[in-house]
Amino acid sequence: MKQGLTSPMRYLMDDVPEGGKTVTVAPGVKWLRMPLPLPLALDHINLYLLANGDGWMVVDCGMKGGITRQLWQQVFETELEGKPINAVLSTHMHPDHIGQAGWLVGHWNVPFYMTASEYFTARAYTAPAQDIPEEWQHDTYAVRTGMPREYVEKMRKGTAGFGSIVEPLPRSFKRLQDGRILTLGDQRWQVIIGRGHSPEHACLYNAALNILISGDQVLPQITSNVSVTSTEPDANPLQEWMQSLQRMLELPDDALVCPAHNAPFFGLHTRLRELLAHHEQQLAGLEIELVAPKTAYELLPALFHRELHNEQLMMAMGECLAHLHLLLSRGAVIQSLGADGVQRYQALAVSPSSGDVQHE
Repeated sequence: MKQGLTSPMRYLMDDVPEGGKTVTVAPGVKWLRMPLPLPLALDHINLYLLANGDGWMVVDCGMKGGITRQLWQQVFETELEGKPINAVLSTHMHPDHIGQAGWLVGHWNVPFYMTASEYFTARAYTAPAQDIPEEWQHDTYAVRTGMPREYVEKMRKGTAGFGSIVEPLPRSFKRLQDGRILTLGDQRWQVIIGRGHSPEHACLYNAALNILISGDQVLPQITSNVSVTSTEPDANPLQEWMQSLQRMLELPDDALVCPAHNAPFFGLHTRLRELLAHHEQQLAGLEIELVAPKTAYELLPALFHRELHNEQLMMAMGECLAHLHLLLSRGAVIQSLGADGVQRYQALAVSPSSGDVQHE
């Protein structure tokens, strides 16, 4: 880790790639963009092509639907310098990263790289839905948040649309593991695992080029969604995510960071510390709100200063729970389950005179 003052954030360039075109950001590293055909806050995802001997490795794939496949065909025709795609890698299992993976792998008949947790989670989410027994109809996870009943039903069906925006996944994969070195031609890319945003997110670092392909683990303008989901309702993903960011401070501050959204930038340590500080502020704000017991649903305005609808509400609830679970693990709050089946949280404080933990 480099010592001294951290560098301020700055972008590599002002321009972004046009649809179906690439921009070279370093020798053997091409940046391209694909649109996201959903009503999301972000309208694009960044993808990368890495020189791989006599061809290219694709890093992340775009979402199924829209014009993504048409744009990929344009890239094949004009941007590959006459070389084939010879490998595909997905950093993690979210649809904008794996949506076209199956099609790309099949089109080029090439291997697919992913971490095991991400691959099998994606397989589970894209599997056909199973009938749910009547007594499970109202998901305990959603009920305990205190959400209105109409949203409980939506939460119960939370993964129903996942398969509709993901092509059938490759039936096999090559496993990425933390510390593994991918040798692509004469370049070496080290796998660095981040957690919290997804189960086992793979970032790639090239020391010779001093480039970090960060996926969704480090973004320059927005914070990555870090959520507790109904699949693992007692998880502590924010702790895992913040630990991953701390670990990334060991990388050089002057690395070029190539994220999944917005644009490549410099100032890695500055951004990591901003993200860590942001969440500490959010945690402190929640403690202030919890002088009296409150549900997760009642706490949403403390974290999100805008009206939330549909999918936004689901993601916001997951983020709120992630913060509450970290406070629970720190011993800063307690939780209790009411007779109505709803979980409530209340802050604890240390008495300055005795050092004993007390209710406020």
